[in-house]
Amino acid sequence: MNDVFHALGDTTRRRMLRELSEGEKTVGELAAPFEMSLAAASKHIKVLEKAGLIRREARWRSRVCYLEPGPLASAQQWLKQYEHFWTERLDILERLLREEDASKTPNREGDDP
Repeated sequence: MNDVFHALGDTTRRRMLRELSEGEKTVGELAAPFEMSLAAASKHIKVLEKAGLIRREARWRSRVCYLEPGPLASAQQWLKQYEHFWTERLDILERLLREEDASKTPNREGDDP
């Protein structure tokens, strides 16, 4: 799990995963949106591969990368444990904001101040 969160901690790698969610890509295709060398892109890909988030295979003279969704599902399940915490906090925030809005509503004409 540490490798997964380490891999997800980088914007470039998250964007690469997003690209792979649309289908297989070569290393060159993954590197193209970024101003980086193939060597630099390959380092990011190795981190994703180590985390089990992608797999790479040789196809003729190129390397094709595929998304492996299993580790993402595991990370999502781990994060889901905290969903009730955030939902509860957001519900409290919503209630406080509604109370604040209600207290700022101007009195209607004829009402006592």
